[in-house]
Amino acid sequence: MIDPRILRDEPDRVRASQTKRGASVEVVDAALAADTERRAAIAAFEEKRAAQKAFGKQVAAAKGEEKQALLAQVKELAAVVKELEAAQAAAEERWIEALKAIPNVVAEQTPPGGEDDFVVLEEIGTPRDFAAEGFEPRDHIELGRILGAIDLERGAKVSGSRFYFLTGVGAQLELALVNMAMDQARAAGFTQVIAPSLVRRSAMEGTGYLDQGGGEDVYRIAGEEMYLVGTSEVAMAAYHSEEILDGAALPLRYAAFSPCFRKEAGSHGKDTKGIIRVHWFDKVEMFIYADPADAEAEHERLLGWEKEFLDKLELAYRVVDIAAGDLGSSAIRKFDCEAWIPTQGKYRELTSTSNCTDFQTRRLDTRARYGDGTGPVATLNGTLTAITRAIVAVLETHQLPDGSVRVPAALRPYLGGLEVLSPVAGG
Repeated sequence: MIDPRILRDEPDRVRASQTKRGASVEVVDAALAADTERRAAIAAFEEKRAAQKAFGKQVAAAKGEEKQALLAQVKELAAVVKELEAAQAAAEERWIEALKAIPNVVAEQTPPGGEDDFVVLEEIGTPRDFAAEGFEPRDHIELGRILGAIDLERGAKVSGSRFYFLTGVGAQLELALVNMAMDQARAAGFTQVIAPSLVRRSAMEGTGYLDQGGGEDVYRIAGEEMYLVGTSEVAMAAYHSEEILDGAALPLRYAAFSPCFRKEAGSHGKDTKGIIRVHWFDKVEMFIYADPADAEAEHERLLGWEKEFLDKLELAYRVVDIAAGDLGSSAIRKFDCEAWIPTQGKYRELTSTSNCTDFQTRRLDTRARYGDGTGPVATLNGTLTAITRAIVAVLETHQLPDGSVRVPAALRPYLGGLEVLSPVAGG
């Protein structure tokens, strides 16, 4: 949640952020009112509790009828104090809920608007001109069949729509991408992690994923307060929950692999074929705990590592600055890297990186001990590789006329030196 001091001292800044997101400003006024109510409840409780303590001293010194009269008053006052204590607790709860209803205050540089109002920051590489090469590109579905790499029919038979099997070179390609990503992350100083895909409700709430549409895109285990994550960001944000970190050791950088699960609620009719939009995929996610003063610089570094990985895959891509209305509740700014998908004739998101400042750590009670005392910690996340979309981009971008696929040079060592993925018999 946001820093309460920002709400109290700069309410117009919070309102401006809400407007930029295209969200209601009424939540700001509601939170301010809840804060006023909470402060009044605290004052009323403390006043009566002080009176109760003073009465206690008088009772100790009194005798006879005077003492009995004072005891009767103490009993009445105790009941009032108990009621005021309950009122204070209720006001505190309403204040916290009102504060949680406000998403993070967006960065000044974040573009206003919604999903289509992103700003293109740069374009890297040139989309391949298949017409000039004299052949029509095949989509990843057909290439996956020819190569014996993707089995959609059996995926649907076993698990339903938006599921798949990666087989043969498809499975090899996933492992190669994961290993290349992990090697890059380790070389950059990240600690490698295999993270759980099931988390408690506190982790989902703490990262803001239940704020978004009431968690409609999240799988929940029936009868339990356990959730399947849509990204290992959730587990990694909760990794240091309820801890005080060593500020001198920051930043802490982790690269976490995990399966990820999304209902894809609201995506009816979108990418119903293939493996671009699926219910399950594997991902390597970078996650950083940093001094808030360093968060913006760490965000740029995350983007740099994402671009480095896409360059290794020899893809044409662009970097976009996501508009405020398309941000999750935790992020103040987000960059997406979108690769050119030849058969779709457009760029599609492959990676994203977000600066969440101290929004998640306030909820998850993660702090750091600095030279001048204990203070907040910022969190940042960035996709190094989301496997299914990376496979789509690699297959379609590097395909050859006969349906084979050239392997990018940087990926070859992770495929046993293989330079070309060749069609299989019956493919």
